[in-house]
Amino acid sequence: MKAVSLKPVLLALLAAGTAGAALAQDAAPFHKGGTKAQDSSPFAFAASGDKARRDAAEPEAAGGKVIGGELADQGEWPWQVALTVGGMPVSTDSQFCGGSLVMDEWVLTAAHCVHMMDDQGVEFDLKPQEISIVAGTNKLDGSGDTIPVEAIYRHPSYTSTDFDYDIALIKLSRKPNVPYRTVQVPDAAFGDILAKPGVTTVVTGWGLQNGGRPSADLREAQIQMLDREMCNTAMMEARAEEAAAGFSYAVQVLSVREDDAYALWDQLVQRAPKPISENMICSGTFEGGKTSCNGDSGGPLVVPLEDGSYIQAGIVSWGLSASSGKGCEETAMFSAYTNISRFVPWLNEVIAANP
Repeated sequence: MKAVSLKPVLLALLAAGTAGAALAQDAAPFHKGGTKAQDSSPFAFAASGDKARRDAAEPEAAGGKVIGGELADQGEWPWQVALTVGGMPVSTDSQFCGGSLVMDEWVLTAAHCVHMMDDQGVEFDLKPQEISIVAGTNKLDGSGDTIPVEAIYRHPSYTSTDFDYDIALIKLSRKPNVPYRTVQVPDAAFGDILAKPGVTTVVTGWGLQNGGRPSADLREAQIQMLDREMCNTAMMEARAEEAAAGFSYAVQVLSVREDDAYALWDQLVQRAPKPISENMICSGTFEGGKTSCNGDSGGPLVVPLEDGSYIQAGIVSWGLSASSGKGCEETAMFSAYTNISRFVPWLNEVIAANP
């Protein structure tokens, strides 16, 4: 990753004095899930009723797209499932994440969909009875098959304070009683091939559309694999720009000399971890405006193969929220997806141990 230099920004902030410190609080943070109201858990946002209240308070129409996408045909993407709050009617209000059928009774999703943190900062996994899986439909209208969950397995290295290892398996109490298909996942070698920049990908989900409204109809967006280092550089530049204001305030209060401040800044940026790790892939478009959004979390990112079939390369993990705090950044170039090929041994281990 190339060095992130914000010397002009720091210079302007140092010249502006302490007033620059407030700028950092206005910038949109990077995080998984979506808006600030649901940072803790997409499930908590839906189960609390906050999702329904938000939708009722914002009745205006939103464009007919997943961010930059289009309506999926009925029966298309037959491995796609919706995660809904158990005991609630199936609707956009109860749906909080997506997933994919990788075996008849196994759903692949994101760990942040099934793992959350309480008000005291204690992390815990959701109980199986708190979730239902809806399969065999592209519309959140009560159609399809609502299936109870038998067990939930999230990757043991995942925590709510990090973006890494964002993968989980859900075991269903039975296979769906409606038409469906499972989707393949790649091994490590094939995963490296799929993750090459320029490879066509398709993301699907019921997440927010342009304008911040949820979609009752499954939607799709065709994007492409992007270079991980390019995405990391762009994101580090954005994060560094947000952090620069607070840093400039600190060096002024501590009376740090300007040359020393630049040297300290370079060290700070170099020590910062890369936002997109080897466990993640970056997909989007160079022009921006096509991406996954709130509610899409846990859903599949698939790659079309030459024989007309598809293979799932990624799981919708996280992206950039809009600076307004409502929905996603609709002009974002990319989002981050869990790199499934890195976790095939873990997937096989969990499935084999829980027949």
